[in-house]
Amino acid sequence: MSGRLVIGCMTGTSIDGLDAALVRVQGSGLGMRAAYVRGLSREFLPELGGVLRDLAEQRPATAEVVARANQALTLLHAEVVSELMGGADGAVVLVCAHGQTVFHQPPVSWQMFNPGLLAQRVGVPVVCDLRQGDLAAGGQGAPITPLADWVLFRSATERIAVVNLGGFCNATVLGAGGDAVPGSISGGDICVCNNLLDAVARRVMGVRFDQDGASAAGAEPDADATDDLLGILTAQRAKAGRRSLGTGDEVASWIGRHWRGGAGLSGATLAASACEGIGQTIAEATRRVDRVLLAGGGVRNRALVRAIASCASGAVETTASVGVPVEFREAVCFAVLGALCADGVPITLPGATGVGVAPIAGVWAGVKAGG
Repeated sequence: MSGRLVIGCMTGTSIDGLDAALVRVQGSGLGMRAAYVRGLSREFLPELGGVLRDLAEQRPATAEVVARANQALTLLHAEVVSELMGGADGAVVLVCAHGQTVFHQPPVSWQMFNPGLLAQRVGVPVVCDLRQGDLAAGGQGAPITPLADWVLFRSATERIAVVNLGGFCNATVLGAGGDAVPGSISGGDICVCNNLLDAVARRVMGVRFDQDGASAAGAEPDADATDDLLGILTAQRAKAGRRSLGTGDEVASWIGRHWRGGAGLSGATLAASACEGIGQTIAEATRRVDRVLLAGGGVRNRALVRAIASCASGAVETTASVGVPVEFREAVCFAVLGALCADGVPITLPGATGVGVAPIAGVWAGVKAGG
């Protein structure tokens, strides 16, 4: 079978693990099409996940701790990428890795990763740090996936919103038009998502996360807590129209205000209220589309998905319905973005990041001289 085999790697702001996807790319530039082949996921070991979360929450760490975490993170990438390469039907030509976001307040952003180490371990070129060119050119550096979403999910007849339920929720809106030049793409962050839901689980319920949203699904939202959160998220959504969300936007103070150290709402009620507030905010942000395609870890939270579907104006499905498993949608997008970078196509868009003129993105490692 012709085409290029590319691997995309993603570790999200939920800081729970690494997803990697093997993708077959046919064609080049904006004419390319891409198909998911297979994927692998690995949870972070507690020590690595703990350090990354501490960094993301701005807790002090020594340079040695940071450097060793960076090494461990990259070696995990090497392990997963090597396994995907071993089962590939052909040679993988490049790897595109996002790295772990531990700080994001444009114009400053840091995605921890060591491309040189990964390229040495797996023996193919690696491209990473895809945000920095956009940030340097005056953009927000996020969301970074809209052009890849257009490659993967565009429709000739429907206006589609591709919604990522990650640590923060972001959406790509694709105008109907099929293979037309992607001038109608827009996108942006909407509100905090899994970062808040997981904080409720850790702080109030004493677990890493609410498995499948079971606790939230079994409780009723509290009206006052939901209204309070809706006010916060509505303001956050307006803020996201001017800049991308990140460090400092986790709204953890909402938990303390309604939990009150155990004297207020229960963990299940807080989780249900959070799902309802987030779901309503997402539904409102995607009001003018024909179809919503959900992806990301939050898809497993049935209370959150139920809240979105109950308020949405269009049909609500997942990216799995069009061939991209929900847990690998971002990894697949990064494979596409890597191929676009290799073809010399700017990957960010004024309608998504606010950049004026997007530069060619990416830091490369492992490229042969003259390559």
